[in-house]
Amino acid sequence: MRVFMTGASGWIGSAVVPELIGAGHQVTGLARSDASAAALVAAGAEVRRGDLDDLDGLREAAAASDGVIHLAFKHDIAFSGGFQEAAEADRRAVETFGEALAGTDRPFLMASGTLGLAPGQVATEEDGHDSAAVAAAWGEGPRIRFATAESALSFAARGVRSSVVRLPPTNHGEGDNGFMTALVGIAREKGVSGYIGDGSNRWPAVHRLDTAHLIALALDKAAPGSTLHSVADEGVPIRDIAEVIGRHLDVPVVSVSAEDAAGHFTWLSGFLGVDSPVSSARTREALGWHPTQPGLLEDLDKGHYFHTV
Repeated sequence: MRVFMTGASGWIGSAVVPELIGAGHQVTGLARSDASAAALVAAGAEVRRGDLDDLDGLREAAAASDGVIHLAFKHDIAFSGGFQEAAEADRRAVETFGEALAGTDRPFLMASGTLGLAPGQVATEEDGHDSAAVAAAWGEGPRIRFATAESALSFAARGVRSSVVRLPPTNHGEGDNGFMTALVGIAREKGVSGYIGDGSNRWPAVHRLDTAHLIALALDKAAPGSTLHSVADEGVPIRDIAEVIGRHLDVPVVSVSAEDAAGHFTWLSGFLGVDSPVSSARTREALGWHPTQPGLLEDLDKGHYFHTV
């Protein structure tokens, strides 16, 4: 299959590319920079230069492919105060892909998120399909992104084998520069490894190589309109994470009050206190997906998150 990918040189995408090539697919990745293009070539993929704002280029690349995987998101803008702008750009790109693939029965897969789907209870693939509820809980930017995922699922009625893979807040592994790395950095800076309140709130997690395998499976056999969860650890208590970090950095593990969380954890505070366990039982049954990589706490204990250059 000729597969066009956005986000192909990113943290998840750079694991998906070799997974797909190993399965016999030909991959063309979207690249904004020379460095991204070089990384794709080194991985054995072809390169299409452009970005998410080049809608004509996206349409042309999708039409020339046998399937599309959309992993890119403007995280640099999103995490610097422009989440709504990033979500709007994502929406336009997804709409463009839907137009290009309509009536072809080709696969279209996009990434979404699991955080906050059903706070305080174990979310399933059936949860989180009400964008109005998302807006009430999280605001307009997240509502747009969830609505975009729902739009992608609706492509199934237009002759596209569309699916959405929801990713947990941490897709961990060596080289990760996401939430876990940020928590380690905060603990190193503050001299304590913190959690909010009693730390019993839970985050789902998965190793990025397990996510890559799920995406490859979904490309090949996900049913039209499928919502899939790339979750290995259903819910890891944040206090357990803090304890591993504290042990490796040899710093005290402490509770941070909700009132002090923003000052201590800065931008991460709004996410860290959420209790958001997630099940992937239906995904595993539908695709025969079985995570094989280390869980989050085991991966943290390997020590690579604590190496300094």
